Amino acid sequence: MEHHANELVVLTPTRTEGDIAPLPSLQRAREFARHSKAENTLRGYRGDWKDFCRWCGALELCPLPASAETVASYLAEYAGRLKVGSLQRRLNAIAEAHKAVGLDSPTSSGIVRNTLKGIKRVNGTATVQKAAALTDDIRSMVAASDSGPIGARDRALVLLGFAGAFRRSELVGLDVEDCAFSKDGLTITLRRSKTDQDGAGRKIGIPYGSNPETCPVRVLQDWLEHAAINSGPLFRSLNRHGQVQAGRLSGIDVARVIKKLAKRVGLDAGKYAGHSLRAGHATSAAIAGASERSIMKQTGHRSVQMVRRYIRDGSLFRDNSAGKLGL
Repeated sequence: MEHHANELVVLTPTRTEGDIAPLPSLQRAREFARHSKAENTLRGYRGDWKDFCRWCGALELCPLPASAETVASYLAEYAGRLKVGSLQRRLNAIAEAHKAVGLDSPTSSGIVRNTLKGIKRVNGTATVQKAAALTDDIRSMVAASDSGPIGARDRALVLLGFAGAFRRSELVGLDVEDCAFSKDGLTITLRRSKTDQDGAGRKIGIPYGSNPETCPVRVLQDWLEHAAINSGPLFRSLNRHGQVQAGRLSGIDVARVIKKLAKRVGLDAGKYAGHSLRAGHATSAAIAGASERSIMKQTGHRSVQMVRRYIRDGSLFRDNSAGKLGL
């Protein structure tokens, strides 16, 4: 039976013909089911599913239920254009679409699994990471920032993002109420993150810096005073007159700020984005000799392997055997 496939409604229970009447709490159950995955994940799934439907439509193939051969062909079509991680996410979207209407997913078939495995072997699985903004880069970016309210905001954004090793979504999601200033520095309550979708929350300490111009605590206080922000979103947009708006910045805005400042200090802006702050913190801390445990405490990484990617990059030229060769 072919199902309507114009829109993906992920993890939303559907009534069957045998249902006589919905249970009193069924609507609430559906609402909870919608929140079982992060909104960013669902948004990505919807986009991926629509693309799969368009591709199937152009070839007059059925997307729901899709055959294993159709899905394998789809992977092969996009193998040279998408990274392996993106292909895997599209498979996840296809699987969720089938689960949503009670169908077995074709993504678990042997031909689909082997096609993806072959793509990994032929094209490789190495990811292209954004460049890490190291401590000297951050100092230069701060020095190159604008004057006035835009500069005050950008300096606070860069320094807090770097010191707290925040993801860009975490950074723009902060509210004034999440910040507690004390004699020791700033305590940030991160209420939700990529690895904490249940909202257990965690606290992150930001100590005072030795230089007032690059101290994340003092610079953030300057921004709040300058913008007269007492509650609500910590980082906000400004209009062309430099007036602070009510809405918070987006993750894309963070990337734009980093790219703008990277370009000003002579760096390749294409290699820098919001993740450069987080990667830069871990790499700079590793170069300075910080322990894996202390870096993971700040970044919130749960996997040692993940944080070791940064530590390894930061250790390339420390205790390097090539330096002992006398060349």
